[in-house]
Order: sequence, then C-alpha cells, then structure tokens
Amino acid sequence: MKTLDIIVPVFNEESCLDETFKRLLALRETFKNKLKVNYIFVNDGSKDKSEEILNQFAKEDKNIKVINFSRNFGHQMAVTAGLEHSCGDYIAIIDADLQDPPELIYDMYEKSLEGYDIVYGKRLKRKKETIFKKLTAWGFYRTLKSMCKLDIPTDTGDFRLITSKVRDALNNMKEKHRFIRGMVPWTGFRSAPVYFNRDERFAGETKYSLSKMLKLASDGIFSFSYKPIDFIFALGVIFAIISLILLFVMIFDDFEEEWIISFAIFFASSIQLFAMNILGQYIARIYDEAKDRPLYVIKNKINL
Repeated sequence: MKTLDIIVPVFNEESCLDETFKRLLALRETFKNKLKVNYIFVNDGSKDKSEEILNQFAKEDKNIKVINFSRNFGHQMAVTAGLEHSCGDYIAIIDADLQDPPELIYDMYEKSLEGYDIVYGKRLKRKKETIFKKLTAWGFYRTLKSMCKLDIPTDTGDFRLITSKVRDALNNMKEKHRFIRGMVPWTGFRSAPVYFNRDERFAGETKYSLSKMLKLASDGIFSFSYKPIDFIFALGVIFAIISLILLFVMIFDDFEEEWIISFAIFFASSIQLFAMNILGQYIARIYDEAKDRPLYVIKNKINL
C-alpha cells in the first residue's frame, strides 16, 4: 500500500496539539484501504510544553515521528527537515494551529489522482484576521507575482500535498534562504488548487510576527527575482535626469544655489544607501551559501 507522510512544523503550540492530533489521526480512517498515513512533527525549538506533548504521543504510536531541533531555526527549516525525513509516496504539509483544515488533505489527494503532482490550498476567505494582515498578505503575493517570472500562486501558504517526485526535487535544493511556496512551483510539476475558507487559530497566538513576515517576504523576492537590481538602474536614470534639471535651474534661475546643492547631495546619498542595501541583500545570501552551514541542528528524533 502506498503511504502518505503528513509534515507538521510546531513552535509553541501546546494549546493546539491535542486537537491537532485528534483531527490528524482521524485521517487514518478516512484513508483506510487507500494510503497508510504517517506523521512527522518537527518541533522548531519550542519553549513551552510542545516537545513533551509530542514525545508522549510518539511513544504511544509508532506512526508518529518527532524531530526536535536544538533551537528555533524557523518555519521553512522545520518543513525542510520534514521533507528530508519523509519517504512517503505522497507528502502533505500543514501547520499545527488548525487554520488550515486537516480534512482537506483527502480532497487534495483525490485531486492529485487527476494527474497533478502538486495540489495546494488556495484561500477564499481568512476568518478573524486583522485588516493589516489581510492587506499585507494580499499585497505581498501580488507584488511577488509581478516581480518574478515564476508563476507563484496567490493567496496560498505552505499547506499542500505533493508527490514523492516533487519532494525529491525539493530535497536537492540546498539554498539557505528558503521560500518553499516558491520552490515548489519552480520544480515545474503539474499543479492545481483546492479552494477553502481559512479558519481562525484553534488556540494561542500567531507565531509569524511582523519581522518574520518581512523576512519571509524578502526571502521570496530576493530568491526568485532580479527586479530589485533593475530597479536600481531605473533609479539611477531618474536621478541623472533630476541632476540635469537641477543644473539648468542653477544656471538660468535665481534659486539659492546652496539649497539646490544640499538637496542634490541628500537625494543622491539616499539613493546610494538604498541601492547598497539591495545589493547587500544579494551579497549576504551569497555569503550564507559560501559558509555552507547545515540548515538546522537536530537534538533528537523519535521513531525515525
């Protein structure tokens, strides 16, 4: 019988885990006589009782596998660890907070039987999220789509089902700054959406702070687009034009020369700093790749 591995990254989710286990374990009955279901929980350095809860469940059920990181390495690294320890014919990725319904994994599997190697959850509505969260998410996906040649689906997260072919391709991609929702479509395999309304968190608070959201956004943009560098060139052209205009103003008008020169210096400095920051983002990523450190460090594993 073919197998399904369900990867669940966990970071400080002690208040969700009992219900998460209950709903995920129910999938075994749903997939009965179709797929054997295994679970890979990746504890991303949780500071609460998540590790203790996960370890206990793993001791009671050999199909529940647990990877405990030595510290917090981030959501994308937790998903990566799950992928690298997976050996299933199908692999599903879902967060532990139950905003994405586990029951939809069966619908994704049914969709994959139509010949799709990637089936991703596409959100129609996001329940009880702030206007700021909704607007930034809406803007991010559309900005990224406009900046990348790659067709990254809008309004999707990492919630998806993939085949072993896609998993193997992802495991061969070793970059340090990982944006999995961009890496998956990059593989080029046939994909399709399954639509759903995203629920509010079952319990607890979101672990994606504004700084983490910005880091994920920068990883997506700088990993899959060179348009920021094109933008520097465009700014250079604009600045050259402005400089010429200021030169003519100084020659033919009675403006105070000191004010114009001061404005030109400050304007040029801001553009240079902005350009250096963009170039620095790319150079920093080259530096991280050159160090070749492991993506994560595992403290211990259970049932693996």
